[in-house]
Amino acid sequence: MEDSRIVELYWQRDESAISETQQKYGNYLTRIAYNILADVEDSRESVNDTYLKAWYSMPPQKPIALSTFLGRITRQISIDIYRKRNAKKRQGSEYALALDELHDCASFEGAPEKEVEAELLAKCISDYLMTLSDEARNIFLCRYYFLDSVREIAEHFGAGESKVKSSLHRTRLGLKKHLEKEGLL
Repeated sequence: MEDSRIVELYWQRDESAISETQQKYGNYLTRIAYNILADVEDSRESVNDTYLKAWYSMPPQKPIALSTFLGRITRQISIDIYRKRNAKKRQGSEYALALDELHDCASFEGAPEKEVEAELLAKCISDYLMTLSDEARNIFLCRYYFLDSVREIAEHFGAGESKVKSSLHRTRLGLKKHLEKEGLL
């Protein structure tokens, strides 16, 4: 079913919107959640919460790119679950690994308290990513936004894992220099 039709079902408060969403995007959303949480049950909970949040978000929102809208919700919910679950302990999920990789580039501990500072950092990172080649930018986003493993990224791009690791390393170094130049490190 077309995304626009699924969104219309939400707007009409038709419960089949949930089943259509699950059928079309269930695997995609589960993968995002699992990459963050590394736990099947928590991933299911996150995806189910995504459907609920989507239900209450439409209306008033009418997303153009439903996959992006749902993916963003799943990512936010999964990160919240991860933080609650790991307040005392840390597990080896792709989320934890990705944060460790970015630690030298930009420390996320004690994240900016003010929304303005967070937006400035996000804009600066976005501006830097726009200077990269499409491939380097997409590899970076696959790793640090969608939290795909290096192996998954290599398979997706038809490249070796060492090429992906090198690309990520170069991008992190460049990002670090860019953030230092902008006075954010």
